[in-house]
Amino acid sequence: MLAKTHSGAVLGIDAFQIDVEVDITLGFSAFHLVGLPDSAVRESRLRIQSAMENLALEFPRSQRVTVNLAPASIRKDGTALDLPIALALMGAQGDVPLAGPLNLERYLIVGELALDGTVRKVRGVLSLAVLAREKGYEGVIVPSANAAEAGVVRGIEVFAVDHLRSLMAALQGRTELDELRYDASAPTRDPFDTDIDFAQVAGQKPVKRALEIAAAGSHNVLMIGPPGCGKSMLAKRLPTILPPMTFEEALETTRIYSVSGNLRDEGLMQRRPFRAPHHTISDVGLAGGGSGIPRPGELSMAHNGVLFLDEVPEFRRSSLEVLRQPLENGEVTLTRSMLSVTYPASLMLVAAMNPCRCGHFDDERCQCSIEDVRRYRNRLSGPLLDRIDIHVQVPAVPYAKIRSASRGETSAQIRKRVLAARRRQTERFDGVVHTNSQMGPDLTKEHCPLSDDCHRLLEAAVDRFGLSARSCDRIVKVARTIADLAGDEDLATSHLAEAVQYRNLDRQSDGLNRLAG
Repeated sequence: MLAKTHSGAVLGIDAFQIDVEVDITLGFSAFHLVGLPDSAVRESRLRIQSAMENLALEFPRSQRVTVNLAPASIRKDGTALDLPIALALMGAQGDVPLAGPLNLERYLIVGELALDGTVRKVRGVLSLAVLAREKGYEGVIVPSANAAEAGVVRGIEVFAVDHLRSLMAALQGRTELDELRYDASAPTRDPFDTDIDFAQVAGQKPVKRALEIAAAGSHNVLMIGPPGCGKSMLAKRLPTILPPMTFEEALETTRIYSVSGNLRDEGLMQRRPFRAPHHTISDVGLAGGGSGIPRPGELSMAHNGVLFLDEVPEFRRSSLEVLRQPLENGEVTLTRSMLSVTYPASLMLVAAMNPCRCGHFDDERCQCSIEDVRRYRNRLSGPLLDRIDIHVQVPAVPYAKIRSASRGETSAQIRKRVLAARRRQTERFDGVVHTNSQMGPDLTKEHCPLSDDCHRLLEAAVDRFGLSARSCDRIVKVARTIADLAGDEDLATSHLAEAVQYRNLDRQSDGLNRLAG
C-alpha cells in the first residue's frame, strides 16, 4: 500500500518542500530509503522502529518497504523527517487514517523521534512555517519545543506535538490537538531591559561619541587602546543604543538562529545579536560551512546586530579576509561542489586592538621597536581597514575619573539621538537603503554634496595620510551621519573634519613612517 505525507528541509535560511512517499509490498524483507538521504536520515529507520514497537505497533519486518524523499535530486540531512516518515509508514499499514479528522494532506510535518515516541526539537521550523504559508497549506505540525517560533508566522495553523501517541489519537479522532495562534498584541520582552548601560563606563567621552555616530549610521568601528582601558566594556554596550529591530529584521534574524539550531524557546527574537567569537575561531566558524549543507557562521549569527572581534590582530589572516565580502555586500556565499548557499550577514563590525603587541605604545613600559609596531598593525590588511569607517583611540582612564560619581549619559539618552538620526535617514532614502553606511556611489553623490571648502579639506587629508578612494567614501558617509545627528541638512567642514579624525590608524601609520624615516 502507498501512503504520502508532506515535510520540508532548509537550504540556507529558506525551506523547500519534501514529499515523503512510503510503499509497502510483498517480497523479501527490505527497507530502502532513497532520495539522497544523509546518515542522520538513514538512521531514522532505527528510531522509527523502536518508537512504533514501544507503542505496541507492528513494524513491517517481513515486507518490502520503500521510502522515497522527493525531490530526489537534493540532499536531505538532519532528523526532522523522522515524524513524517513514521506517519506515512503507519498510514501505509492502516494504523492511522492520513485523511481522517486531521487531514495530513493539508499540513507540513517535521519532528525527531525518540525511541519511546517522544517528539524532539528540530532546526529550521520557522522557515518551514513560512514555506507552508507560501505553498497554501493550512498549517504545520511541529514538536512542542518549536511551537513558539512556528507561531510567529501569521495566517497558518500550528499544531504542537510532544509524543507520537497523542498525534495518533488525533488522527484517529479520539482527541484533538491544541492549536497555537500568534497574538501580535501580546506584550513582548523589552529589548533594552538589561543590566548594562553606557553610564557605567567611566570617562571615554570621545569614544562614546564615536560609538554614537557608528550606531546612528551603522558604521564599522575599530578601537585602539591599551589593555584595561574599557574597549570590551564599550563594545558590549553598543547594542543598548541601537534602534530596536523591526518585525522583518527580527523575523530574518530568528530564521538564521532557527536553521543553525541556536534559537532559544522565545519565539521571535527581540534583541539585536551580539556575537564575540574568540580569536582562535576557524574560517568555517566565522563565515559558515561544514560537511553536508553549509551552516551559518558567526558572521550570519550577527546579522542585524554586532560582531565584536577583540584582539583582532590575533585572528588568523585568512579569517579576517573572510570579512571583506560581507562588510561590502551584507551577505556570505558558501559554495560547495554540488550547491551554493547564501546567508545574510548585514552587521556592524566592532573590532578592538592594542596599539602594539605589549599594549603600552608611547609609554615608558613599551619595549617594542617601530618595526615591531608596524609588523603588529600590518596584520590588518589595507583593504580590510578601508572597510572600517571609524578608527578611534581609547586612552587609559585616569583614577580620578574611575572614582568619580559622575558617569555621563545613559544608553537611553544616547539612543534617543540615534533614533532621531535613523528617522532622518529613513525619510531621505525612502526604502532604497536604510542607513548611511549602505549608500552606493550614486546615493552618496546625491545626498552628500561637498562644498569647495569640504573638497579642499578632504584633498588635504588624502595627501597627508595617503587615504584610498574607499577611505574617502567612508569619510563622507560618516560626515553625513554626523550631520544627521546634528540635524543639519548640508555637510559642513566641521562634519568632515570630525569624520577625518576618525581615521586614527591612518594618522598613526603616518606618524610611524615619519619616525622610521
